[in-house]
Amino acid sequence: MLDLTSTRPILLLVGLTLFPVVAIVIALVFGSADISPEQTWQAIIGDAPESIRNIVIDLRLPRALTAFAVGGLLAVAGVLMQVLLRNPLAEPYILGSSGGAAVAALLGMMLGWGAIAVDFAAFGGAIGATLLVFSIARGTGSWTPARLLLTGVVLAAGFSAITTLLLALSPDKELRGMLFWLMGDLSFAATPARSLWLLTIITVLGTVAARHLNVLARGDLQAAIVGLPVSAFRMVIFAVTALATAVSVTSVGVIGFVGLVVPHMMRLLVGSDHRIVLPASALAGGTLLIIADTLARTVMAPRQLPVGALTATLGVPLFLILMRRTSRSN
Repeated sequence: MLDLTSTRPILLLVGLTLFPVVAIVIALVFGSADISPEQTWQAIIGDAPESIRNIVIDLRLPRALTAFAVGGLLAVAGVLMQVLLRNPLAEPYILGSSGGAAVAALLGMMLGWGAIAVDFAAFGGAIGATLLVFSIARGTGSWTPARLLLTGVVLAAGFSAITTLLLALSPDKELRGMLFWLMGDLSFAATPARSLWLLTIITVLGTVAARHLNVLARGDLQAAIVGLPVSAFRMVIFAVTALATAVSVTSVGVIGFVGLVVPHMMRLLVGSDHRIVLPASALAGGTLLIIADTLARTVMAPRQLPVGALTATLGVPLFLILMRRTSRSN
């Protein structure tokens, strides 16, 4: 466990705090439209022409902030899921939320619903799928992490099959939008406030409750010995994770990898104390998604690449390099 009196955790958090700031600046400058850093700064302070200001303030800034918020939410949800299930392979979508959201959103797109109606459908599908997994896993008695994990995996496979059928039956004109939504799409990310507030609240409360997370990660028996209400605390974690995942999927679609690997990367860097792991994961997950989204809209501009594929392209080599260096130092 980390010694918070040392300067190393503080320096790491300060460094991780600077990364998203730099990433947001890069996201504001680079894009399909050629805008210089000077013009970007003028747009921020309100001195740029209206056309430049619309691109920087109305398009790029909300997209970058949404990417940071969603990446942070997925990373924090991944940390909580790995504590809840005590499984290193646990990630935010393991309980079927992405599958439920995908089925509901694709149905809405096939029926010609507008963007707001599709968002509500995706949110309802994500929450409904998570509640379904929990109710089936619980049955007539208490649930265990293994039972919950198995139920989530099975129902996720079912949702995946339904999603494949919907894609096969969908009209060609809707197919491209559906595929991009399934691979993550920040093109219509214009309202980051909801996700940013939720990320802030969850990260602050999770950091305050990090001592309980540390105890629960060691097992239910040790948590009960020190007086932690295990069942109630696990229910809170379950509800918070479901909400964070549902908001993320509703905002930008399904973006994998972030919630699985970012928590492991942070544990390799800072240890297992959740007082540091939670805020570090929020910052790192947000930064990773900002960088991936910036590359997605600039590498082959004006065409956009699926951001979900780029998160894995960026994150997998970083994780392998970090794990290799850690194993050598041990």
